[in-house]
Amino acid sequence: MSKIIVITSGKGGVGKTTTSAAFATGLALRGNKTVVIDFDVGLRNLDLVMGCERRVVYDFINVINGEANLNQALIKDKRVENLFILPASQTRNKDALTLKGVARILEELKKDFDYIICDSPAGIEHGAIMAMYFADEALIVTNPEVSSVRDSDRIIGMLSSKTRRAMQKMPAIKEHLLITRYEEKRVNKGEMLSIKDVQEILAISLLGVIPESLEILKASNSGIPVILNKETDAGQAYLDIVARFLGEEPPQRKKKGFFSRLFGI
Repeated sequence: MSKIIVITSGKGGVGKTTTSAAFATGLALRGNKTVVIDFDVGLRNLDLVMGCERRVVYDFINVINGEANLNQALIKDKRVENLFILPASQTRNKDALTLKGVARILEELKKDFDYIICDSPAGIEHGAIMAMYFADEALIVTNPEVSSVRDSDRIIGMLSSKTRRAMQKMPAIKEHLLITRYEEKRVNKGEMLSIKDVQEILAISLLGVIPESLEILKASNSGIPVILNKETDAGQAYLDIVARFLGEEPPQRKKKGFFSRLFGI
């Protein structure tokens, strides 16, 4: 059965698109047919992070408006089998996203894909509501900073009140917490919230923690999802997140780093 998962945050710059690319890639690496959709109309970045910007001919809005079909707009990843990207438009207004149009595209995708990942714009504007409205599960991405956590708390409120599941009194969206840009040294100095602090404020299940890493920036600039660089702490952290999401215990790591100690592996 196909699942729709929204990657969302209250604040920009927390690593949401990086997470969408890595998470979708990780699911595809595990043999799941996966599509990741960019909902950030007008400011698309997912195609850059995925390294397929030159292959964009048609986009999400073209399909909604009937100017192209899904087969024309979907971009197949060259590195990972079963991974596809549906880019956003750079020239349209966010109002071009309609509930009816988004619902039609998602229903069509559900016929062929195991996982549909919705890369949401930050905040609570129209595009973000469209990205979360049909979700079955949500990854709430936050930095360990007060402003980011506070904004994420507002997003959790939106997930429980402004989505199809909330409005139709269906079972609630399953929420997962992902903490990004984490630095243990800054936590110890009191410059950053601890993992426990963030968990106590948001009170949702922790899926994983991603360290602050220059490798993430390098990967994004190269158009390579960081999860494909399995030798980095960030790449390993995303691999572990995918494993936990799928209900598995992450594999033992030969090298005992901070994140191995954190999760006891």
